[in-house]
Parts: sequence; C-alpha cells; structure tokens
Amino acid sequence: MSRNRMNFSHLGGWAVGLAVLIALPFATPPYFLHLVIQILIWAFIYTAWSLMGRFGFVSFGHGAFLGVGAYVPALLWNYYGLTPWLGIPLGVAASVLLAIVVGYPCFRRRVVGHYFALVTLALSQVVLLSLVAARDITGGSLGFTQKAVGHSWYALQFPEKGYFYVIAVALWLAGLVVWRAIDRGIGREALEAISEDEDAAAAVGIDVMREKMRVTIISAALTAVGGAFYGQYVMYLNPETVSGIAVSLQIVFAAIAGGVYSLLGPSVGSLLTLSLTEGLRVWFGTDYIGAANTIYGILLVLCIIFMPQGIVGSLQGMQRRRAVAKPLVNANRPSATREPSSAAP
Repeated sequence: MSRNRMNFSHLGGWAVGLAVLIALPFATPPYFLHLVIQILIWAFIYTAWSLMGRFGFVSFGHGAFLGVGAYVPALLWNYYGLTPWLGIPLGVAASVLLAIVVGYPCFRRRVVGHYFALVTLALSQVVLLSLVAARDITGGSLGFTQKAVGHSWYALQFPEKGYFYVIAVALWLAGLVVWRAIDRGIGREALEAISEDEDAAAAVGIDVMREKMRVTIISAALTAVGGAFYGQYVMYLNPETVSGIAVSLQIVFAAIAGGVYSLLGPSVGSLLTLSLTEGLRVWFGTDYIGAANTIYGILLVLCIIFMPQGIVGSLQGMQRRRAVAKPLVNANRPSATREPSSAAP
C-alpha cells in the first residue's frame, strides 16, 4: 500500500509539473519567459554533461562541443543559406568527430582522472582560440550575428518566444529521457564498474573502450544540440559565451551544484545559477563591476563544499535518513496497548 501511495504521489508530482509547464507561457511576462527558455536549454546542456560526470569522467571540454554545435549551423545558414534543420545534424556530427578524435587516444592510452580533465580543458581552449582566429568567417572576438528573416520554420527563427519555449521544453524532456535510459540501462553497471576500477571491469568481460566512448559520444552530441538551439534562440554568438574554459567550468559547477547523480539535479543547477546570475546583474547593475560574479563564485564554492552531492542529492539524502529513522523511533516508542503483567505479586 505504501509503495502504491508513493508511486501515486510521484506521478502526481510530475503531473503538477507538466501542468505548470503548459500554463507558464500564458502567465509569464516576456522577460521572465526569456529567462525560463534559457534555463531549460542550459538544463539540457548540464544534463548532457552529467552523463559523463556522474561516472567519474570529468570533462572540462564541453565548451568545445557547445561551441561547435552552435557555430556550424549558424555559419552554414549565413554563408550558404542551409536550413538549420540540416545544419544542426552537421554540427552534431562535427562535435561527435571531435569527441572521437580526442576521446579515443585518451581512453586507449588510459588517460584518466585529472590528466583527462586537463586534456579536455585544453580542447575547449583550442576551439575558442580557433573561433577567434578565424575572424573573417566567425567575426572573431566581436561575435557573430545570424541573418534574421522573421518568422520562419525553414530558418528556425521565431520572434514570438512561445515557439522557442515549446522547443526548449521538448529539448529538456528529451534530455531527461536519455539520462533516465542510461541510468536504468544495463550499461550503468558497466560504467560504474569502470569508474571504480578499469582493470577489474575488463577482467569480468566489460568492453571498457566501447562503454567510455559510447557515453562520451552521447554526451558530446547532446551538448552540441543544446548549443545549436541556444544559438538559434539568441541569434548572436560570441566565442567567450559558447566555448572556452569559462563555459566549460560553468557547465561543471552548475551540474555539480544541482546534483550530478540526480535526474533533476542539473536542472536545479540551471535554475540556481541563471537566476542567481541574472538577479545579481540586475541588483548591482553598473555599480561595483565584478561584484556579481564574485558573489556568484563564492556561493557556488560554498555549495560544492558543504553539499558535495548537490542540492537535489542533499535533499534526497535527508529524506532517506528520515525514512530510516522513523521506523526506529516507532519501534522504541512504548506501546499504549501493552497488556499488564500477569505475574503474581
């Protein structure tokens, strides 16, 4: 009975959340809807990174996949008029190729831990410098603006935010489905075994190279998709905002702060970081330049130190501890219906 009640309450929570998502664009001012769209897109990107991070494959190079996924369809549209519906798959393919070129030799040569993190960090910076160096094509550090044609499904451009809100919700839900499929799939045990001890995993018959490449390719592809739709939404790309070390660290910190081991953890991290960034920016405005970023960084560091499982992970841990403690309290509580002793005086 309690399990059925728990399942009903779980489904009820999802139903309420879905109802809120449906009603949100009708009850939200344009500015806040703009923030919600960005939160959903970045939540998808953070979820894509967590596919690797939760198994110990810490990548600081997802800014590279994000940048490639954003720039390729935008450049193909501006210079060749190619619809983003074809440009986005090409950007994803380029990101996957980049992931294979970097990931395969690293995994083959057993580059793990902080060495792997440094390699991916260098990859992110290489993509950033390449985008800046190709200023005649990409606009360099000045940025790159896509050609606007107004409302067009062919160009994937919509002045009305409602269209991109629906796309962002669909994208976010698709990311959750992929995360859940990997979490519930048979490959999860293999990835967890690899993260604990690669030699032991290989000894029991796990194809270490295949499993690591599989999760890396999926993560890179999803990140590129998120970068492509983010670029289509904002219509302006800058190497500093969609690639490089800063973006890669933003992805890592936000996913960890929310809870990399939980389905909704990266989404909570997106809500926290983007709301905090925007709130501090509006609060300080042009006064105390750099104060908002300083406070943002301090809060993230404190969150990671005192809540290493993230916000969602910490809340789930508290709930589990309460569930364990409740039966113990009930067992130790004196019974009100205890029968009197039958022993003779």
